[in-house]
Amino acid sequence: MVSRSKSPSANRALGPLMVLALAASLLVSGNALALPAEHEIQRLMLAVEESVEAGRWQDAAEYLNRLQQLEGQKPPEYLYYRGQVMARSEHYNEAMSALENYIAGTGADGKYYTESLKLITTIEQARSGQATSRGSGESGQDQVAEIVLANGSGQGGESVARSDASRQALVSRMNRIFDRAGWRRDPRLIREGSTPDVHYQVSVHNGEIQFRESRNDEERGRRLTTLMLPVYGISPIIEWSCENATESCWIYDPRDGSRFLRLGNDRDQAEVLAKTLGSLIRKMQAPTGGS
Repeated sequence: MVSRSKSPSANRALGPLMVLALAASLLVSGNALALPAEHEIQRLMLAVEESVEAGRWQDAAEYLNRLQQLEGQKPPEYLYYRGQVMARSEHYNEAMSALENYIAGTGADGKYYTESLKLITTIEQARSGQATSRGSGESGQDQVAEIVLANGSGQGGESVARSDASRQALVSRMNRIFDRAGWRRDPRLIREGSTPDVHYQVSVHNGEIQFRESRNDEERGRRLTTLMLPVYGISPIIEWSCENATESCWIYDPRDGSRFLRLGNDRDQAEVLAKTLGSLIRKMQAPTGGS
């Protein structure tokens, strides 16, 4: 039997079909590699846990950074592992914040409740050793964190949540800190009275916290926008982090965990702002309205 080759017209007809089939195959394979957010969070949490157990702290930090960028509800253990990794890197303020938020969120029923309490004690001892080695006349990371919010009391951010300060007092405190904590493209240009490239001014209205953002756009000049944060139904536990790569600290949106407010790369001020914002949310959520 003599085989016959397809005519040129038949080959031309099959061409588009083959292209479509190939495109569909690539699309399916691409979707298979892109896990939905909730599954990707679980995958990265397993990777963090395995890295910590194996002592691969750099790997654990990278997985935690990727988790931080994902939108979606993260398990409470995320904060515990974050505290562990931050403590290992001697970022003690950030470690304490993560561990305190973990305990506040889970209570004594948390899987790592006891371990978190022990780690907080270890961090306190390490911070005390740092302060001793620096000497009482020197300023440092942990001393700054205590001074900024103390109002003369030396109690740090926790005193804000326990005080009877009015909403306006908390707003005023946040605005004073924002004046010092603005983000600059060139962090060397921090001068008294200079204007940051990103700056916020806070006010409260009708159950919402309003952040008036002033942003210096290199092409279009300074732009003003308003970011709204309704307080009812959201958590007063505010996450924050700092990254040297972009010379920035971030306050995260308690509604979905996304980046919300960009600050200069100062861990102490970021921690103070996060705690003060949490205190303001609690005050506004109080049944009496906390005026």
